[in-house]
Amino acid sequence: MKPTLQYEAPLLSNEDRFQDPFFRRFALRPAAAPLQLDEAIAKDYRFPTFYADVTCAIGIFLCDYEAARAMLPHPAMRPVAVPGGRAVVTISCYEYRNVMNVPPYNEVAFTIPVLMNAPLSVPLLPLLWGGYPGFGYYVFHMPVTSLENRIRGNRIWGLPKVTEEIDVREEDGDCVTDIRDEQGRRYFSLRVPTEGKPTEFDVAAWLYSRKDGELLRAQTNFKARFAVRKYMSRLWSRSARPEREFLTIGEGGIADRLRALQIDPHPFQFRFARGMNAAFDLPDESWSARG
Repeated sequence: MKPTLQYEAPLLSNEDRFQDPFFRRFALRPAAAPLQLDEAIAKDYRFPTFYADVTCAIGIFLCDYEAARAMLPHPAMRPVAVPGGRAVVTISCYEYRNVMNVPPYNEVAFTIPVLMNAPLSVPLLPLLWGGYPGFGYYVFHMPVTSLENRIRGNRIWGLPKVTEEIDVREEDGDCVTDIRDEQGRRYFSLRVPTEGKPTEFDVAAWLYSRKDGELLRAQTNFKARFAVRKYMSRLWSRSARPEREFLTIGEGGIADRLRALQIDPHPFQFRFARGMNAAFDLPDESWSARG
């Protein structure tokens, strides 16, 4: 999908697309003030933002612990540990077909699973138990195909969104995501198999971001049946190469940052879903990184 660099003043009227019982869990509300997108246009969005009929492809990889820690913005935040001096990087690719009051767009979230102010860190346990204290995902890069949503992400949550070309397609049994920068260079590609063990997910999690020097957290919720493939042997074996190239890192600034993580080219887990429903809320005003 090529970047969409224009937006209209009225909110898109598409409330009829969000009739699934999932959305009835949430009470829509406006922000404290409309968001000023530019000098002429302000929009009074409602939150949480609803997403319906989403295609979601997730690649979970192991990486170097100290390299992941160096990316984190706060001394009380540390990566979820994996045996062998490793951490985890999660790459989530989204094709948003229906977004409440907003035109469709594609997005990729590059995140590190983290613990915030956690007194004890048991390797891997926070990934297996979503209620682990302080657990969440720190977003360190987030390309998106919509200028409107780049502005929303930057100004509301401080998310590191950039407007770039993101192509999501199904090909030879994989969901393939390619990202190109402003110069048209493909700097990232991920192939996620569309087949796997059917697994129900109904998840609430925290996303951490930084805005004006302050750490924020906001809740994300999603529900879908995912096709899951697990490669647990990566916990004790580093020698086996993947059966084919799933992750391709090209050239450029963000490619260099990804390469610095020393990502294991063999996946740790894949997840793929069609028809996912999701909701993403405003920053939690009751929370502070200071405790």
